[in-house]
Amino acid sequence: MIALCVHGGAGDRQPSADDARILRALEQALDAGWAVLETGGTALDAVQVAIGVLEDEPLFNAGRGAALALDGSVELDAALADGASLRAGAVIGVRRVRYPIAAARAVLDHSPHVIMAGDGAERFAIEHGCDPVEPAYFVTERARAALERYRQQHHRVELGTVGAVALDVRGHLAAGNSTGGVTGKLPGRVGDTPIIGAGTYADRRVAVACTGYGEYFIRVGAAMRLAMLVEMAECSVVEAADEVLAQVAALGGRGGMIALDSAGNVAMPFTTTSMARAWRRSDGSGGVALFPSRS
Repeated sequence: MIALCVHGGAGDRQPSADDARILRALEQALDAGWAVLETGGTALDAVQVAIGVLEDEPLFNAGRGAALALDGSVELDAALADGASLRAGAVIGVRRVRYPIAAARAVLDHSPHVIMAGDGAERFAIEHGCDPVEPAYFVTERARAALERYRQQHHRVELGTVGAVALDVRGHLAAGNSTGGVTGKLPGRVGDTPIIGAGTYADRRVAVACTGYGEYFIRVGAAMRLAMLVEMAECSVVEAADEVLAQVAALGGRGGMIALDSAGNVAMPFTTTSMARAWRRSDGSGGVALFPSRS
């Protein structure tokens, strides 16, 4: 069994003219990651490749098009977790690396650390082959307009991240996330995405990528909590994901997550109006969606 699931963030969006483009981008990310898995590549590589596709699409809050902080700046976070080895790499507040997920991979592969931040993370990533860009590369008119709406109304529609979870032919799992944070955040704010065990986690049993109001996911240790429910309480991945979102909701938080276990079972719950998502398994099942499925 091989399997892959990607997400493009949870939020309270309504149907719009952008929907078709979002769905196409999700499918492109899925296709790119699937090509890695289908040819015997690792779950970690598939996750990185899929997220890189989404970082290039300005309609998502990651990479180009990421949400802007209150001062109009961009600060990008990303993380990767390798379930087979329990290695992880993450970056916080980078502004000059085209693919933040590649910077996270550089930390995982080439450093003795798990998380690096700011200028040091940028220098390290570029020294290890990541593409440098100017901060203005990430800023789009769409993101500027969203920041202006937030300044006037203090209301956000879109939330959080892009991410992926994968299961490869060896039975290994991996997870990753990339984000610009939330529109109008205070400069320096860090959400759950780069915190291993909060927004991103993978081990031998499960891979998890969260999206939503990161402060709440951090407070419950959402990704690790799901993994512990699977391991210690013997919950299914679907049961565990629902329970974690219920705990997030009990604190007043909202969002969603994608999770995948070592048998290829997929969970994609969310408590917002929408969560962009796409999934595929080698048994032929799969799909792409923005809104709740009709039963």
